[in-house]
Amino acid sequence: MDFSSKLLENAVNAIAQLPGIGKRTALRLALHLLKQPTDRVENLAKALTDLRQNIIFCDRCHNLSDTSICQICANPKRNDALLCVVEDIRDVMAIENTGQFQGRYHVLGGIISPMDGVGPQDLNLDSLLEKVKSGVLEEIIFALSATMEADTTNFYIHKLVAPYAIKTSTIARGIPVGDELEYTDEVTLGRSILARIPFEDSISKM
Repeated sequence: MDFSSKLLENAVNAIAQLPGIGKRTALRLALHLLKQPTDRVENLAKALTDLRQNIIFCDRCHNLSDTSICQICANPKRNDALLCVVEDIRDVMAIENTGQFQGRYHVLGGIISPMDGVGPQDLNLDSLLEKVKSGVLEEIIFALSATMEADTTNFYIHKLVAPYAIKTSTIARGIPVGDELEYTDEVTLGRSILARIPFEDSISKM
């Protein structure tokens, strides 16, 4: 792709580094930005800069947050005895959109995947175990995507918390096997949360 402007070429190359964005789409976006008022483009640039420089992880659940404690963890109306374990922030957002869950979250920051070099030591498991040892939790809900790696992660955590006699459950498999949680429609995901089953029962069906 030949460019008459080095500035345009640099912008296209930068945009094309985003996932799912090819050079042609990047060019279309760059040309669209050129047609926008300067202040709108500056607002976009500032929003992205602020996102990268100022966003942090919640000290309690590891969700992305503007402050040390996220809005969900700071909400006193949430059920402290119910903990939903998810892979990342996209899953928190998906479950919150259902309006069916009023407990707390714990974001693992990934799932166990030996093929990708991700082991238990790379996940937020130490802080999860601290929550278990606190004696406040009554139930842990595994709300990971329906994949082999997620099932491995569920089983690992189940064995990790087994000595503490805490109830473990998993969302019902109204979600197709192999699907990512964030792409599941809100009605199906909401029903899966409400119709969760004991984790031991899910193991017997694997």
